[in-house]
Amino acid sequence: MSETTVISVPRPRTAVAVAPQRLTTARGAALYIGALLGPGLLLLPGLAAAEAGPASLLAWAGLLGLSALFAVVFTALGRAFPSAGGVIGYVAAGLGARQGLAAGWSFLAGVIAGAPVVCLIGASYLTELTGGGRTGQAVIAAALLLTVLALAAGGMRTSATAQLLMVSLLIVVVIVAVAGSAASAHAANWTPFAPHGWLAIGHAATTLMLSFVGWEAVAPLTAQFADPSRQLPRVVGITLAVTSVLYLGLAVVTIAVLGTGDGSMAPLADLLRRAIGPAGTAAGAVAAIVLTLGAVNAYVNGAAAMTGRLLGGPRRPAGTAARPAADEANGRRPGRLLLLAAIAGTGLPLIALYGVGLVSPVSLVAIPTTLFLMVYLGSMLAATRVLHGLARLAAIPATAATVIMLAYCGWALAVPAAIIAVVTVTGSIRRSR
Repeated sequence: MSETTVISVPRPRTAVAVAPQRLTTARGAALYIGALLGPGLLLLPGLAAAEAGPASLLAWAGLLGLSALFAVVFTALGRAFPSAGGVIGYVAAGLGARQGLAAGWSFLAGVIAGAPVVCLIGASYLTELTGGGRTGQAVIAAALLLTVLALAAGGMRTSATAQLLMVSLLIVVVIVAVAGSAASAHAANWTPFAPHGWLAIGHAATTLMLSFVGWEAVAPLTAQFADPSRQLPRVVGITLAVTSVLYLGLAVVTIAVLGTGDGSMAPLADLLRRAIGPAGTAAGAVAAIVLTLGAVNAYVNGAAAMTGRLLGGPRRPAGTAARPAADEANGRRPGRLLLLAAIAGTGLPLIALYGVGLVSPVSLVAIPTTLFLMVYLGSMLAATRVLHGLARLAAIPATAATVIMLAYCGWALAVPAAIIAVVTVTGSIRRSR
């Protein structure tokens, strides 16, 4: 690629892959917003409403406040460690190399577990248009997953411009759905406010966390601004304002118009249908498929770069000439193929289990969410040790909030625990050798 490549942690949404050498405030804000918004917004408002009722709005509000803390911390980490390579470097700087590796493998596992979730989101919007029920949704999701993996194996990459266009599409769809369906609101949908008790807000927040992962992806971009001290506050402020309006607007209208229901897999399609009629279902399906293919392709490519680093490929000795691009690509190819095989080997069975009704959407979301929370916990803990001033003060409550959400993850905690155990054991074996 002709532009400077920014390798960031992979994530189940439209990731930031490419940035110019010097970012303007407007383009920086666009990239930051693009990192936070993604296909999860097509699913999670309905799941959260089903889990906590109208009280899920408190979870949205709390996570928006937490998102501001994450923004402060990751911006500071990006400026303090501009060449750290993302969360692996951030966690390693504060907690040690082994913990950095655990963070990297956890995020990579989150990518692998998140791919089928994103494909199921896209498939749910298509089946709203074509029918087919749960089985049809699983078949379409499997086809989407295999399509993206085939494109990734062939070397296709999503450009930064294409990613930003996809995010713009999502913003337009959300605005049309919210503005057009608001007239169909029912006051009765707001009572009872907390039908499942106040503790359910924590479960809703854990589910929604998938929509707030993204600050770590843009942290390395801080070095690309011409005047970071002036531009970054504006960029972060714009990003928080835009995402807050979109998230809260969609959450409020989802409850007011659709009620809490049983956790629709396609709440935005239901809103679009009320906003613009039958054409809304088709519009939602097209938007969901485009976002699914683009987002999965983007983060699979980012994950492939991280896979090569985690597998500990040979490093070029200091002072030697850089390897040709073709050699670099060949060196990374085994890691890429292993990643694609892992996504297929994990994703297809999970989709099949969903298709036969053995796993729920909440269960599928729980695994990647828990893995991302563990990585954020490591990042926030590291920040309390290596940062100072306002950023360190922001990291302390962010750490506490992350721990509280992890307490709601239950059985899914076994996955990051297993990763930490494997990293610890293999590290001990290497030292003994």
